Amino acid sequence: MLIVKFEGNLNNKLPQTGQSIFSVMSSMAQAHNAINLAQGFPDFDCAPELKNLVSKAMEMGHNQYAPMPGLMKLREQIAIKTEALYSAIYNPETEITVVPGATLGIYAAINALVKENDEVIVIEPAYDSYIPSIELAGGKAIVYEMQFPEYRIDWDQIRKLINIRTRMIIINSPHNPSGSILSSEDMRKLEKLITNTDALILSDEVYEHIIFDGIEHQSVARYPKLAQRSIIVSSFGKTYHTTGWKMGYLLAPENIMAQIRKAYQFMAFAANTPIQHAYAEILQNKDMYLGLGAFYQEKRDLFRRGLKSSKFKMIDCNGSYFQSVTYEKLSELSDVEMANYLCKEIGVASIPVSAFYMRKTDHKVLRFCFAKTNDTLNKALDILCKL
Repeated sequence: MLIVKFEGNLNNKLPQTGQSIFSVMSSMAQAHNAINLAQGFPDFDCAPELKNLVSKAMEMGHNQYAPMPGLMKLREQIAIKTEALYSAIYNPETEITVVPGATLGIYAAINALVKENDEVIVIEPAYDSYIPSIELAGGKAIVYEMQFPEYRIDWDQIRKLINIRTRMIIINSPHNPSGSILSSEDMRKLEKLITNTDALILSDEVYEHIIFDGIEHQSVARYPKLAQRSIIVSSFGKTYHTTGWKMGYLLAPENIMAQIRKAYQFMAFAANTPIQHAYAEILQNKDMYLGLGAFYQEKRDLFRRGLKSSKFKMIDCNGSYFQSVTYEKLSELSDVEMANYLCKEIGVASIPVSAFYMRKTDHKVLRFCFAKTNDTLNKALDILCKL
């Protein structure tokens, strides 16, 4: 077989970036027939009525390009939901854009607004798309590591990182991978911090409806002084158990959104049309997203109860569908080695949290996804508790 290879200089723009840890661990789980609690997707199906709505839209002929910013009826429903939840008014014509997945939305926002040599503050551990997106835009990621094990932010330390080159601060609540959340006090401190600066906020809120114990999600949309300089990223996939459909949306003031749309139109132009029709209909059933916290809290509690008899030490989980644990009582292995061992030898796949740090900081923490059926969780717990 002839192997063709380019022999010239590729000018690799991401020399330090390899295969995503999520792909690595999911492939390993498949190869070793392990229970996959690594990658963050449900192993149960979405609501039948949602699939029926997609089929209905297809049958009605809604199979061509949607408008670049998204179907107006979907943007209108997003605006209604956002105002009801956060008392924030976004113009569906100019301030809401539907995108094929939150990750692409993050990429579009960063590449539209961050220029060469701009600095972006990234709070770690952080979702692994942030820093590559910044680097591809020509910017520089300035990392701050949250206080371990509480995963709390010292805003005075963030203040020291801000200078005239600071273009953006990325926040994420509920937080992936730690399960921590930002409080109203955090938001007030952030608001004070960026006063008299030109810094923008990129607020990753894809788990906004997965929050527990009666706590309210503190969206930047609740805070007018933050909202006027913020881009909010949200995800239909996380809310409706449809991660494979890759659908999310962005909220931002008109002058910011106009810049994002300039970039986005050359990345994807438009998101899936029949799925947009379906979400526009299903959003009118408020109970489906308002009940999501209770649905996942039951799974979180089941998983935490099951781990109590294990040698793992649980970290507080107030939101998202991830439970992080330490394993000092079990092993001196690095978190990558421990994750590999659990997957290959024990039969349960997890994510080593060092993968969420630029410097690969290793606190010996693993992240498990509990967005699984109770049967899957109980099988995994039975294995983990025997260690």
